[in-house]
Amino acid sequence: MKKILLSLVTVLFFATSFYTIEESNRLLEKSPLQNHLQKSIINSEPKSSAKYAEEIYSTIRFDQINQLQPEVFYKAYLGFSNLKKEGKLDSDAHLLTICDFSLSSVEKRLWVIDLNEKKVLYNSLVAHGKNTGEEFAHKFSNTESSYQSSLGFYITEGTYNGSNGYSLKLLGMDSGYNDAALPRAIVMHGADYVSEDFIKNQKRLGRSWGCPAVPRALAEPIINIIKDINCLFIYYPDDQYLSSSKWLKPAENS
Repeated sequence: MKKILLSLVTVLFFATSFYTIEESNRLLEKSPLQNHLQKSIINSEPKSSAKYAEEIYSTIRFDQINQLQPEVFYKAYLGFSNLKKEGKLDSDAHLLTICDFSLSSVEKRLWVIDLNEKKVLYNSLVAHGKNTGEEFAHKFSNTESSYQSSLGFYITEGTYNGSNGYSLKLLGMDSGYNDAALPRAIVMHGADYVSEDFIKNQKRLGRSWGCPAVPRALAEPIINIIKDINCLFIYYPDDQYLSSSKWLKPAENS
């Protein structure tokens, strides 16, 4: 009798267990959202640099300052991410400085952005080289004594006091486009010709010998915050540069 009862209990246990599994499956079939969430968890992938760039840009407030164009930011962020991946920037680097030389020199076309805080720290005037153009930039060079600006990504280095005052060394990271920056003495520095007064008198900003010069009053604070291994991107819609820069190649699975 005990054996019969034990057998019945065993059969009942397995029958109810099987029913529970079947019932659970039936409920899942009735819940597409739950199935979608389960699949999303299983198949989830890291966000791409493009997605991060979109999220950061959408959060940045450009109230009362000149707005950086999204496509310029996306390119700058892609290069920033690739420089990080190759160990050219520290893993915790979070400052990105962008000069958009497609804009008029009378506009504030330099932005220093804190990517962690998702905010613009500085938006400033910035000069291009005297042979790069007058109000607008047109021509760029990597050649000594060209007095032209150089496109591309830079890593900021140390500071020094020179003929232009407090200055920041820049290491060009784009071969053939700006890698002669150090021997050419292309640096960030302050200049009196980078000012609203100069614009009022000349109808354009003053020009440098190829350096991204900023207003005298902002030189020290900007330089101090972006010095020592941070990223600077000088942008212009030059098709040859944009298609050839290694830093603008989307990384696999990025």
